[in-house]
Amino acid sequence: MNKNVVIYSSDTCVYCHHAKEYLKQKGVAYEEKNVSKDMTARKELMAQGFMGVPVIKVGSEIIQGFDQEKLEELLG
Repeated sequence: MNKNVVIYSSDTCVYCHHAKEYLKQKGVAYEEKNVSKDMTARKELMAQGFMGVPVIKVGSEIIQGFDQEKLEELLG
Protein backbone atom coordinates (compact mmCIF):
# COMPACT_ATOMS: atom_id res chain seq x y z
CA MET A 1 0.00 0.00 0.00
CA ASN A 2 1.51 3.31 -1.10
CA LYS A 3 0.70 6.21 1.19
CA ASN A 4 1.72 9.80 0.74
CA VAL A 5 4.49 10.52 3.27
CA VAL A 6 5.66 14.04 4.13
CA ILE A 7 8.32 14.81 6.73
CA TYR A 8 8.85 18.27 8.15
CA SER A 9 12.48 18.48 9.22
CA SER A 10 15.41 20.79 9.91
CA ASP A 11 19.12 20.50 9.22
CA THR A 12 20.10 20.30 12.90
CA CYS A 13 17.44 17.81 14.06
CA VAL A 14 18.98 14.44 14.94
CA TYR A 15 15.58 12.73 15.09
CA CYS A 16 14.76 14.07 11.61
CA HIS A 17 17.90 12.41 10.26
CA HIS A 18 16.96 9.13 11.99
CA ALA A 19 13.42 9.29 10.58
CA LYS A 20 14.63 9.95 7.01
CA GLU A 21 17.20 7.16 7.24
CA TYR A 22 14.53 4.77 8.53
CA LEU A 23 12.19 5.63 5.65
CA LYS A 24 15.02 5.16 3.13
CA GLN A 25 15.89 1.75 4.60
CA LYS A 26 12.22 0.72 4.32
CA GLY A 27 12.12 1.90 0.69
CA VAL A 28 9.43 4.47 1.47
CA ALA A 29 9.31 7.48 -0.84
CA TYR A 30 8.68 10.73 1.01
CA GLU A 31 8.54 14.46 0.46
CA GLU A 32 10.80 16.46 2.75
CA LYS A 33 9.84 19.95 3.85
CA ASN A 34 12.87 21.51 5.51
CA VAL A 35 11.66 24.25 7.85
CA SER A 36 15.18 25.64 8.34
CA LYS A 37 15.40 26.47 4.61
CA ASP A 38 11.77 26.83 3.50
CA MET A 39 9.78 29.61 5.18
CA THR A 40 6.56 28.42 3.52
CA ALA A 41 7.03 24.96 5.06
CA ARG A 42 7.73 26.55 8.45
CA LYS A 43 4.52 28.60 8.28
CA GLU A 44 2.60 25.51 7.10
CA LEU A 45 3.84 23.53 10.10
CA MET A 46 3.07 26.31 12.58
CA ALA A 47 -0.43 26.74 11.11
CA GLN A 48 -1.03 23.07 12.00
CA GLY A 49 -0.09 23.83 15.61
CA PHE A 50 3.42 22.34 15.63
CA MET A 51 6.54 24.16 16.77
CA GLY A 52 9.10 21.35 16.58
CA VAL A 53 10.27 18.72 14.15
CA PRO A 54 10.12 16.04 12.98
CA VAL A 55 6.47 15.96 12.09
CA ILE A 56 5.65 13.07 9.79
CA LYS A 57 2.41 12.84 7.84
CA VAL A 58 1.42 9.40 6.55
CA GLY A 59 -1.71 9.86 4.50
CA SER A 60 -4.03 11.81 6.82
CA GLU A 61 -2.29 10.63 10.02
CA ILE A 62 0.27 12.82 11.79
CA ILE A 63 3.16 11.67 13.99
CA GLN A 64 5.00 14.22 16.09
CA GLY A 65 8.57 13.10 16.67
CA PHE A 66 10.26 9.96 15.39
CA ASP A 67 8.01 7.13 16.58
CA GLN A 68 9.27 4.06 14.73
CA GLU A 69 6.52 1.80 16.08
CA LYS A 70 3.77 4.18 14.96
CA LEU A 71 5.42 4.56 11.56
CA GLU A 72 5.49 0.77 11.14
CA GLU A 73 1.81 0.63 12.01
CA LEU A 74 0.82 3.39 9.56
CA LEU A 75 3.01 2.18 6.70
CA GLY A 76 1.69 -1.38 7.04
